[in-house]
Formats: sequence, C-alpha cells, structure tokens
Amino acid sequence: MTLSHKILLGQISLHVFSLILSVCLTIPLIIHQIHFDGHCLLFSGGNWSQEDGLLVISWASKFYCVFPLITGILIFILSSLQIYRIAMLYHKEEESSFMALFLDSAVSLICCAMVLASSIFITLGFIIWCGLMNERFPSCETADGQNITKPDVLIQTAGFYNGMGVAQFGSWGIFATFAVLSSLAILKLVNNHQLRNLRVSMYLERQRLVNEDSFHNFPEPVVRQENMD
Repeated sequence: MTLSHKILLGQISLHVFSLILSVCLTIPLIIHQIHFDGHCLLFSGGNWSQEDGLLVISWASKFYCVFPLITGILIFILSSLQIYRIAMLYHKEEESSFMALFLDSAVSLICCAMVLASSIFITLGFIIWCGLMNERFPSCETADGQNITKPDVLIQTAGFYNGMGVAQFGSWGIFATFAVLSSLAILKLVNNHQLRNLRVSMYLERQRLVNEDSFHNFPEPVVRQENMD
C-alpha cells in the first residue's frame, strides 16, 4: 500500500469520525431547542426572584444555538459526501486534481473556523448559564430537571446539563478532526504543486537537451575558397 493510499484511508476514517461527532453536536441542540421552547440558554442571564425563588430569565440571542446547529448539519453533509468521494478515489486508484485539492483545503479551513466558533459559543455560553445556576444550586448538574421558572415560561430543564456536555464534546472533537483534515489537505495541495513544477522543469530541461543535441548534429556548411589570379 502506497503512502497516498494510506492518506486516503486516514481521511476516510477522520470523516467517519467527524460524521459521528456531528450527530453528537446536532441532536442535543435540536432537543434543547424543543425543551426550551425555541430559546437558547447559552449566554442567557437573569435574576432569582426573592419572593418565590424562581428565575426571571433574560434570554440571549438564538444565534448562539442556531449557528452551532447549522454547523453540525453542514459537517454531517460534507463528511458524508467526502467519504463517498474519497472512497471512489481509493477504489479507482486515482489522485485528485489540483483544483479539487485547492477546494478541499479551502472548505476544510472554513469548516474548521466555523466549528471553532461554535465550540467557543457552546463552552463560554454554558459557563455563563452554569454560573447563573450556581447562584441557587450547589452545582449546575443539580439544577438539571429542577423547576426554575414560572409556569408561564414553557421550558423543560430535564437533560440540559448532559445535552450541552455532549454537544460541547462533539463540537471540540469535530474541531480537532478538521484541524488534522485541513493539515492533510494543505500538505497534499503543496505536494501536488511541487510535482507539477517538477514535471514542468523536467519537460523544459528535456526540450533544452533535445535542442542542443539537434544543434550539435546539424552539419556545418562547407566554405569554398576561390583562387584569385
């Protein structure tokens, strides 16, 4: 098995891993959106009422949950397509073109940046929410499943701690996976560019040698000398 085939198998394995992790990111966020009536607990604040001890929530933007959710769906689709494409290349024993390698590198870097932003949103946003929970409960995990709001606020807190923990794990796992995928894609792009330059240089050198050989084999003209009376 050649090195290029080993790299292709490595890319397939990493995309399978990112496919599984994208499910770990997406499913908990979908469940959270349902349980919290479309609201997002990330970066949300509020005050605990002195009268009944319940939380008056100041909801943060839904963007902090929607963006990681969209990112997870895109990663799921992209990884599925990449698994099929790379598997076909491995089966046919073909190499990607320079343009395909360039697009692969660009898409991997963009996905890596999106996943990093999603990971930061989930991690920091959950820390802020847990800090709010710790004002009343011994720990954030203890607040899981507790009645923290008035009945008119239609949210279910059951499972939010484990759900966000799984989403956080999936997000950072995808980031690590795509960091490796981006590195492999860039290395393959650079290697392909160097091979193209080497082939061009060899072609030019071969043409130069052929031209020099033709010049040396060309018969020299005979110069006739006339005797002058």
